[in-house]
Amino acid sequence: MTEADLFATEPPMPAKRRATAHAPLAERLRPQTLEDVVGQDAALAADSPLGRMLAHKNLGSLILWGPPGCGKTTLARLLAREVGQELLPLSAVMSGVAELRKAFESARRLAAAGRRPVLFIDEIHRYNRAQQDGLLHEVEAGTVSLIGATTENPSFALNPALISRCLVVVLDRLDEAALLQLLDRAERAIGHALPLEPAARARLAELADGDGRYLLNMAESLADLPAEPALDVEAMGHVLSRRLPIYDKQQEAHYNLISALHKSVRGSDPDAALYWLCRMLEGGEDPRYIARRMIRMANEDIGLAQPEAVVQAVAAAEVYERLGSPEGELALAQVVVHLALAPKSNAIYRAFGAARRSAKEHGSLMPPAHILNAPTKLMKALGYGQGYAYDHDAPDHFSGQGYFPEGMERPSFYHPTEEGLEKRLKEKLQHLAGLRRARGSGEGGA
Repeated sequence: MTEADLFATEPPMPAKRRATAHAPLAERLRPQTLEDVVGQDAALAADSPLGRMLAHKNLGSLILWGPPGCGKTTLARLLAREVGQELLPLSAVMSGVAELRKAFESARRLAAAGRRPVLFIDEIHRYNRAQQDGLLHEVEAGTVSLIGATTENPSFALNPALISRCLVVVLDRLDEAALLQLLDRAERAIGHALPLEPAARARLAELADGDGRYLLNMAESLADLPAEPALDVEAMGHVLSRRLPIYDKQQEAHYNLISALHKSVRGSDPDAALYWLCRMLEGGEDPRYIARRMIRMANEDIGLAQPEAVVQAVAAAEVYERLGSPEGELALAQVVVHLALAPKSNAIYRAFGAARRSAKEHGSLMPPAHILNAPTKLMKALGYGQGYAYDHDAPDHFSGQGYFPEGMERPSFYHPTEEGLEKRLKEKLQHLAGLRRARGSGEGGA
């Protein structure tokens, strides 16, 4: 890209941008109209709920939910401007009850003067439940329209009553096309192309991880480099510090990534499982938590199709305890591949659930008398233990007696699959069922 190309289609810089020429690049390039916003076409589409609000110039209360750097704060400002409403900005990190009260007082004065106030609260999930309840009262009273911005899933971070009174607008992480569009704008604002080879330019967008603000900050740090030589990916990596993955061990990303790891193992995809394992480790997840979850995977999704899978998972957890990071992480990688490639069965998981439901339904029924212990004469006189057949003395070491409560129809909980060892277990169960029928034992009781 030549400098002539950079400036051929560049519109005049708005007055606000000229006045802030020494501000950070991300601030100078903050969109001035909704048309300038990139990467949020779905949220702003004419037929979307937000688009219909804008068409009628009637902005209701909103929760803007999206990852860092996707434009939540900018969008809030532009939405209020688009419908002619006054914006009262607050940050939940920097404000408390006193600041909220002042904002509500300002909103009442504006409303009394015939102006329409919008209260914008950045990182609204930082407010506690009591503060959110206070917001709810003012929203219901019509004091303000609320726009809250959050990086956290509103289902977990906000009061259900508050969510029910707001339109939740899901904003996307910026894709490669949107990030490269921002990079073009950055180069026009800087006045020259960044000294990057095409592969390094693409890698720069990848490093931004969907965060437009971070991309512009990286572009600004590269702006004062000489035009030659153009940097390749490796050289650019020496100039830029590595971006830490977006990951909060206490919030939604934690659950999303462990879900992705678990489902990749269940889906027998070792490459995907390794990827999500590394994403969690790179994000700072506790490897012990991952190890515990892999033990669960071995029981839930493999079970008796390969009983040694849980042994391997436990062994990997023990290896990590002995070696720690980073050496012990290799054991986790080994077992995640083992689990992904193991034969799969959820027969035990399903059988356990069915048995628990049956136990709740028939929880007060006594065991049949013949399998009751009889340590006293009275119990023997009452028939405890009478008629019990000792299985080791029976042909095939199988008496075929019934062990469910008397009067209860014999259920069937465990249904082995054709996978791994369970194929043999299925054949054995069928053989035992045949012996039970042949020996004429009851279905519940003796």
